[in-house]
Amino acid sequence: MAASSFSVTNHISKSNISDFNSSFTNQRSKNLLLLKFKLSRKLHCRRRNFLVSKAVTGNQQLQKLADQSVEQETTDTLDNGILVPDSESVISSIKYHAEFTPLFSPEKFELPKAFYATAESVRDTLITNWNTTYNYHEKMNVKLAYYLSMEFLQGRALLNAIGNLELSGAYAEALRKLGHDLEDVARQEQDAALGNGGLGRLASCFLDSLATLNYPAWGYGLRYKYGLFKQLITKDGQEEVAESWLEMGNPWEIPRKDVAYPIKFYGEVVTGPDGRKQWVGGENISAVAYDVPIPGYKTKTTINLRLWSTMVGPEYFDLKAFNSGDHAKAYEALKRAEKICYILYPGDESHEGKTLRLKQQYTLCSASLQDIISRFERRSGDAPNWNEFPKKVAVQMNDTHPTLCIPELLRILMDVKGLSWKEAWGITQRTVAYTNHTVLPEALEKWSLNLLQELLPRHIEIIKMIDSELIDTIIDEYGIKDLELLKEKLNQMRVLENVELPASVLELLVQPDEIAIADSVEEEEKSEEVTEPTSENDALDVKVKKDAVIKKVSFDPDPNSAKMVRMANLCVVGGHAVNGVAEIHSEIVKNEVFNDFYKLWPKKFQNKTNGVTPRRWISFCNPELSKIITKWTGTDDWVLNTEKIDQLRKFADNEELQSEWRKAKRINKEKIVSFLKEKTGYLVSPDAMFDVQVKRIHEYKRQLLNILGIVYRYKKMKEMNADERKAKFVPRVCIFGGKAFATYIQAKRIVKFITDVAATVNNDPDIGDLLKVVFVPDYNVTVAEVLIPGSDLSQHISTAGMEASGTSNMKFAMNGCIQIGTLDGANVEIREEVGEENFFLFGAKAHEISGLRKERSEGKFVPDPRFEEVKKYVRSGVFGPYNYDELMGSLEGNEGYGRADYFLVGKDFPAYIECQEKVDEAYRDQKKWTKMSILNTAGSHKFSSDRTIHQYASDIWMIDPLVLPN
Repeated sequence: MAASSFSVTNHISKSNISDFNSSFTNQRSKNLLLLKFKLSRKLHCRRRNFLVSKAVTGNQQLQKLADQSVEQETTDTLDNGILVPDSESVISSIKYHAEFTPLFSPEKFELPKAFYATAESVRDTLITNWNTTYNYHEKMNVKLAYYLSMEFLQGRALLNAIGNLELSGAYAEALRKLGHDLEDVARQEQDAALGNGGLGRLASCFLDSLATLNYPAWGYGLRYKYGLFKQLITKDGQEEVAESWLEMGNPWEIPRKDVAYPIKFYGEVVTGPDGRKQWVGGENISAVAYDVPIPGYKTKTTINLRLWSTMVGPEYFDLKAFNSGDHAKAYEALKRAEKICYILYPGDESHEGKTLRLKQQYTLCSASLQDIISRFERRSGDAPNWNEFPKKVAVQMNDTHPTLCIPELLRILMDVKGLSWKEAWGITQRTVAYTNHTVLPEALEKWSLNLLQELLPRHIEIIKMIDSELIDTIIDEYGIKDLELLKEKLNQMRVLENVELPASVLELLVQPDEIAIADSVEEEEKSEEVTEPTSENDALDVKVKKDAVIKKVSFDPDPNSAKMVRMANLCVVGGHAVNGVAEIHSEIVKNEVFNDFYKLWPKKFQNKTNGVTPRRWISFCNPELSKIITKWTGTDDWVLNTEKIDQLRKFADNEELQSEWRKAKRINKEKIVSFLKEKTGYLVSPDAMFDVQVKRIHEYKRQLLNILGIVYRYKKMKEMNADERKAKFVPRVCIFGGKAFATYIQAKRIVKFITDVAATVNNDPDIGDLLKVVFVPDYNVTVAEVLIPGSDLSQHISTAGMEASGTSNMKFAMNGCIQIGTLDGANVEIREEVGEENFFLFGAKAHEISGLRKERSEGKFVPDPRFEEVKKYVRSGVFGPYNYDELMGSLEGNEGYGRADYFLVGKDFPAYIECQEKVDEAYRDQKKWTKMSILNTAGSHKFSSDRTIHQYASDIWMIDPLVLPN
């Protein structure tokens, strides 16, 4: 079905406010919103049944305050074409939604109800702006960028939305008059459980920048009912329970029951009477759209994030089975469809888990492409020119999860629209682009050929066609003279791994030269019977020819290995652009991960260093710092043009600025103190250095290195008397946060270890406030917005060459947090921008890693005595009865799975603890530390997602900003 404008609100009249044709006008939308404000006033002046109350305030008192506010004349204005309601209009709107779109009983107006009514009020404005944006894009028939991602880590939306709409003041005043504080209301919102880590947060930052910069674009994702999981920290470490973010409904989403597309699994492929392939039979479900409007900052432009939810119709409910008592069978089809969107990244160790993951990925790709194609056809009229498709559509795959876009687009173009293979393949390659986010081999997705064959039979046929095209290209490039080289290139580059070559190719590789050699050898052997070789060289030449025959190159697959489909290779082959997400990462992508492809198609490969939105990550989450930046740069334009933040450099030594800077940091640290007390029960001192590492728990991110450094610090403290400790060590609060994947046992051991160390250290009276260790449960965007502004030191200490980019490092730098880290990911560029002297660097370099691992495997690595001392201390039981042999054992030995310290914790440990001593020394000089902090913020100006989006738009998507008319 075709996409249409948002359905605004059905609470005013039975007619739908949103028009589905081009006659929709901006003024009508604005007038209707004003009409709703006025209508809500009249209803409340008549004192209908709604009573605004609060637990701590009498109903009559608050009702009187609200009525007094409503009686005042509204002065709604239009600012640059944008509807700007004042606080009185906002009050009317909030009261309207509290009564007419209720989720709560009418008696009270407590915080949860206040949040939902407020959010729905804001949503009205977003919908008005979205309709204007959508219809203008339709009218101008512009090219759109479509960003497909399995994750969108949005965080809370209320403060971000009213901040972007410049309505923070109006809403704060309105809620105050209704007896509530805006911050208290905002805290009622749960984070949308649509993502987990940097991949999803990057996608959300990109949407914010796309809207802010007025680019025509949409996001596409899945609507996960239970998210990844909610993390609990118990005495046993991490425990997982389902997220509950949708239990009370999501006030930001608009269900679009009229926008649904069929999704098929299993079945078979047949040839129709017209000669086209048809995919028939199998399991059929529907993907239904839920739209989330994404507002830009200081602009009317509001783009769309479309999320898909899966279901089947009521006809799939087996009423006969239900009435006979077989209830499980009765709703089997319903549950099978619904569970596709239950969980983000379901465990995939089982066949069922792998199948569910693939169903998720295909649902995202198929529903999104059907929607995109429907929009293109509607804009094109009766006879769409498919060669124009890449000129109107850009599809960006955020990592390999949306790879099935490539065969799915080909399937639709060939099987449904009737295009030839050549036409469809050319259109697909010009439409699709791929962002690589990892160099880890296990993260470059591979799927079982047999599983894909079973689940998506038509797509495997198409993937084999793509693989065949690639084989021809490789043979054209390398020829067939050196078959060993050709075999090597085919093994590395093919989309299909360990799969027999097409018969036509095998015939080509029968080696005519080999037959000629055999004939030549036979003739020479006959000749030898008559004439002896004239020299040793002649005899050697005959032997070489014989060996050539004997050493026939085999292209047969390995019967002991599985047949796989390499999704990353498919992405590279099927798209027109491949980008890494940091300079060092992009070089690794070109020179290591996809080196053969880079040599074949060097122009495909680009770098697009990640970025983060300065709206959420400075302006909204750190108002104290924002005021300082505005004061010292002389403008608040830095929120849109972050290069102006660089002006802080010239004031870095200014004592007044430094004093203001430290006061702002202190305010933010006190917020962290309250937050940690509420969430963990631990009371920490704001006078201590706040040392933070918050990110997904993974061995390559090396939280283990961090906690072992803390253990070493603690052990040394215990060996000293009180005076010696105070003289030697700066007080520290070491804060961790992040989720370990539910089936990642080693990562969960690390979480358990951190919490055990915390329990011991935090209850040691000898140590007191000199050292605290805190693991914050259920780390998410909202937690980050509290921790990042108040952090003094942040740790980005991954094994060099293994972190693609990182974005939390950028957020910390923006907020004046000094970093300790390796030369990995975006750390390299951050260090260049903030200044080498303002970044604590340690550890092996990326180009050294393979050599160090080889050295380890050969038994040449000699661990530092301090490292051995720490491991022994851990094993002594000082941190409780848990057996840490498996965890410590992973750092020992020279080879073997789960052994040999693959992530080089032991190698980098001495450099790490020595670098931490330099951190202590620098922190003691607060003037120097504050200057370093200012220069980190100044240097972060290049890491705005606005800058990154401009690069994607100009270099990959080929789209231009489109500012809406007033």
